[in-house]
Order: sequence, then C-alpha cells, then structure tokens
Amino acid sequence: MFRTRLISGIILVLIALAVIISGGPVLAATLFIISVIGLNELYRALGIEDRKFSPLAAVGYLGCAVYYIMVYCGYTAYTMKVVIAVLVLVMAVYVFTYPRYKTDQVTGTFFGVLYVAVMLSFIYELRQMQNGVYLVWLIFLSSWGCDTCAYCVGMLFGKHKMSPRLSPKKSVEGAVGGVVGAALLGAIYAAAISGRMTGEANHVLSFAVICAVGGLISMVGDLAASAIKRNHDIKDYGKLIPGHGGILDRFDSVIFISPVIYYLAEALLGKF
Repeated sequence: MFRTRLISGIILVLIALAVIISGGPVLAATLFIISVIGLNELYRALGIEDRKFSPLAAVGYLGCAVYYIMVYCGYTAYTMKVVIAVLVLVMAVYVFTYPRYKTDQVTGTFFGVLYVAVMLSFIYELRQMQNGVYLVWLIFLSSWGCDTCAYCVGMLFGKHKMSPRLSPKKSVEGAVGGVVGAALLGAIYAAAISGRMTGEANHVLSFAVICAVGGLISMVGDLAASAIKRNHDIKDYGKLIPGHGGILDRFDSVIFISPVIYYLAEALLGKF
C-alpha cells in the first residue's frame, strides 16, 4: 500500500511539474478535467448523480465548462455572472423536475461548482500573473508541504487530538509542525529563486507568511472534505489515483487554499 501510494505521489508531482510549467491552454484544460472529475465524485457522494442521467448534475458540468472558458479567455469580469446563471439554472431544474430532487441535492450542486471548479481555477489565474510561474508553487508548498510536515511531527510528538471525532489521527502538535514546516519551506523556496522575481517585496518573509497561512487553512480544507465523506458514509471519493483515492481525496486542500494563496500573494506582493 505504501509503495503504491509513493509511486502514485511521484507520478502526480511529475505531472504537476509538466503541466504548471507549460501553463496556458495545457494548464487550463488540465484544471478543467480535474474539476469535472472532482464534480462527478462529489455529486455521486451527495446522491445528485447516479447511473441515470441527472439534469441537475448536467447544469453543474455546464457551469464548470463556461466558467473555465471565461477564465481562459480573460473575461474574468463575467465570472460572477456565470455563477449567478448557474444558480438560476439549478433552481429552474429544481422547479421543473419537482419532486425528483431534494433541497440538499440542489444546494450541493451549486456548492460543487463553487467548491471545485471556481476555487481550483485560481491556480490558473495565479499562474498567468507576472511571476506566476514561481508564485503558483506556493499553493502546493502550503498544501502538500504542510501535510507532510504535520504527518512527521504528529508521528513523533503528537499527543493532543485536534479533531478526535472527525480525524482521530491528527494532532495539535502535528498541526503546529505542519504550519511551521510550510513557513520554512516557503522561506527556503524564496531564497532559492531569489533574483528571478521582479518587484521590491521581501520575498522570504512574504513567502513564509503566505505558506504558513495557507498551511493552516489547508488543514481546514482537508478536514472539510473528510467531514463530507463521514456524513455520507464513504471511505474515499473515488479510485482514480492508486493509494490515494479520488481527485477530491488528493486535491482537497489544494482546492481549498488556491484562492487564499492568490489573494495573499496579491496583498503581500502588490501586483506581483
């Protein structure tokens, strides 16, 4: 199991390197595909989609596609209009197919578009900015770096449970270690790319702060995804990634912190 998980993790990192370095249409298309798969996993977990055609899920996929088209074409001023249109269409399906769907399925459909598609799209938006080829990696340093550091510190020193009912293996000591570890990774990364980025900001301090905050919030994203699974009595969202589960199992914290890192970078580094 560990070997399978390790190999899958290495392959994921290599794919992430290739896709993010490429940027542009390659990154946009990849994020769109990941979003669609993630939506499918979430909709199945929430009982919105099964083997039969689901008009409600179809609206979610359509909204995801249109949203990514707007982002890729640079029409970010229209993205809120797309979100509102998705809400209107979701409610229309709810009305005209009544009583096929329950209220929680309707809200879950709209939530899925925001949670998976919209939030994940910030990876692309950050990558497209000036210095984005460097800044975008803060998302993964915050998420995967915090997760790894938290695991190691928790295994060695963990005594106090952080959320015993939701995730018994996570400890307060591990959480602190994860945040500190993410901050150190951010500082080291900033020092490594020193001189390559434009602007006069203190990159070492800024990157450390961004990764620390991102690492802290990433744990909320991880626990939130776990809470959804527990509420619906499922172990994993899918089986796409051997040893890891589905897209939402592996990218739960990445999805959650992508917009956070984007706005933190904008605030601390100005216009990049």
